Amino acid sequence: MSTEPRGTLSSQERARVAWHISTFSPNGGGDCVEAGPLADGSGRVAVRHSHHPDAETIVYTRGEWEAFLSGVRNGEFDFSGE
Repeated sequence: MSTEPRGTLSSQERARVAWHISTFSPNGGGDCVEAGPLADGSGRVAVRHSHHPDAETIVYTRGEWEAFLSGVRNGEFDFSGE
């Protein structure tokens, strides 16, 4: 596991994340965020901006990620009408 501050990944850790881009993203994923599980067995999930893959990532615990996904599925983050 990294000795970096929480939420920061070393370049080695970043290279081992299995990044995923939504199939709903236009331009082949160029206008989207990417997310993927860390390869350390912790269940944590990293998120980054697809335009800035070497910039800082946000790392969520499995519980935080599951809560976020539940909110997305429930429409809690649909800000299109605002």
